[in-house]
Amino acid sequence: MKQQLSALPSDITVFERGWLSSNNILLRGAQATALIDSGYATHAAQTAALVRAALGERPLDLLLNTHLHSDHCGGNAALQAAYPAVHTLIPPGHAPHVSAWDPVALTYTPTGQSCPQFRFEALLLPGTEIRLGERTWQVHAAPGHDTHSVILFEPAARILVSADALWERGFGVVFPELEGDDAFDELGETLDLIESLAPAIVIPGHGKVFTDVGAALAFARERLHGFRANPAKHTRHAAKVLLKFKLLELQSLPLADFLAWAQATPYFRLMARQHFPDAESGPWIEALMAELVRSGAATIDDGVICNAG
Repeated sequence: MKQQLSALPSDITVFERGWLSSNNILLRGAQATALIDSGYATHAAQTAALVRAALGERPLDLLLNTHLHSDHCGGNAALQAAYPAVHTLIPPGHAPHVSAWDPVALTYTPTGQSCPQFRFEALLLPGTEIRLGERTWQVHAAPGHDTHSVILFEPAARILVSADALWERGFGVVFPELEGDDAFDELGETLDLIESLAPAIVIPGHGKVFTDVGAALAFARERLHGFRANPAKHTRHAAKVLLKFKLLELQSLPLADFLAWAQATPYFRLMARQHFPDAESGPWIEALMAELVRSGAATIDDGVICNAG
């Protein structure tokens, strides 16, 4: 974990997390404090400790999620336990599924990931503004990576919280595409929106804070163009991301158990059905594992697969 302060105003602290957890953005004002995104469930205790160390005796007043993927809201329950009065805001799209707590509709079960049940008190509505710390932030819809994701923009200092819509080198998996929806165009429109906002500083969902927004947008658009031209390439990328995510979570496990987990995880069957209908699930997943090993993202020794890189 890295604490990022350079180029940012002193009232904003970014905890740059490893890729299993999203970055956490802490905003402190004279009257209230807020945290944007809470990381993955297995890092929840560390998230709560980081926030408590930064705030000292101050409470955490607001907790916001840019979207409800497990690596962005998996620490919600722990923070709500640590700060019982915290007021939690989420984007509206999946709010009914949070109220009913449906881990299938929220994609936690289909992706084979974990997220402890949490509550919310209000919605983070696109087209509105919200006061966080000492600043007023615009809430913008940012579909693509996730249909219901939002990004936050502070126009005075031109700071953008881009979630997984834009990283310094790319963007998050375009999950709606894996489910058969056309979302590459939506992601392209979100990149256009980011360009129109003209941010000076971008706080991404993963990776370090960056200021060369033009270069990041150019890289993202080139990557998106490649995926549009070859959707199967995006699907293979997404499958490897999900495999790597599980390795980041577990670090190591018997290869047979890892293969069994992947074969039992609905998203892998969905991806195979969408783009590789003639491929048997076992060999297809084994080929993806071999690609992870060749790239240095994993190792296999004595029948055990381990996270690497």
